[in-house]
Amino acid sequence: MRGVAFYSGGKDGLYALYLAEKSGIDVPYLLALKTTIGLSPHWENLEALKTLAKAMGKELLTFDMARGSDALAKFIGSLGVDYLIAGDVLLEDHKKWVENIAENAGIKPLEPLWGKDTLELAREMLREGFEWAIIAVDRKKLPKEALAYAFSSKNDLENFLKAYPCVDPVGEFGEFHTVVLVSPLFEGRFNLEVESPKESERYYWVRFGLEER
Repeated sequence: MRGVAFYSGGKDGLYALYLAEKSGIDVPYLLALKTTIGLSPHWENLEALKTLAKAMGKELLTFDMARGSDALAKFIGSLGVDYLIAGDVLLEDHKKWVENIAENAGIKPLEPLWGKDTLELAREMLREGFEWAIIAVDRKKLPKEALAYAFSSKNDLENFLKAYPCVDPVGEFGEFHTVVLVSPLFEGRFNLEVESPKESERYYWVRFGLEER
């Protein structure tokens, strides 16, 4: 069985990919979306995300959502895969969107993180060898000082939640966005190299590079 995984470089999507592959699904494709709903800190750092795709030995595909969801489903359906993999945990509307895309593409949706307790999920990802850093925060929910905060251990997670107790442990409600620096999916380990801090209407975010340790 083969799959394509939605890809932003963030921890949830890559952990979903990891679990899919552990279940025996071959995932040759990563799919990054250029959104039409405002600035995406992930898309703005697409060049850096290519580094991770290369480290995983996977083909990075891109799609401009200005073409619409029907065109996206047709594109996914042309890839010859069986599954569309995504990293939703609690957001029902986005899960339904993924399910509709998969149905229109003639394949199955796979949401291996769905319904998990988010604190236990964050701990689980750390136990499995994932490390990540914050690349964007919602200006209404977190200060710019949280940018570049790295999660490499249980203590990092606990300290972050002590500092920001009202934030979901995995940022499931858009509080923050991440990039994975270490994981079993790719060879090598990376450091986040912040090139410049940025601001948009919604986010404090960083333009960054990834430097192999």
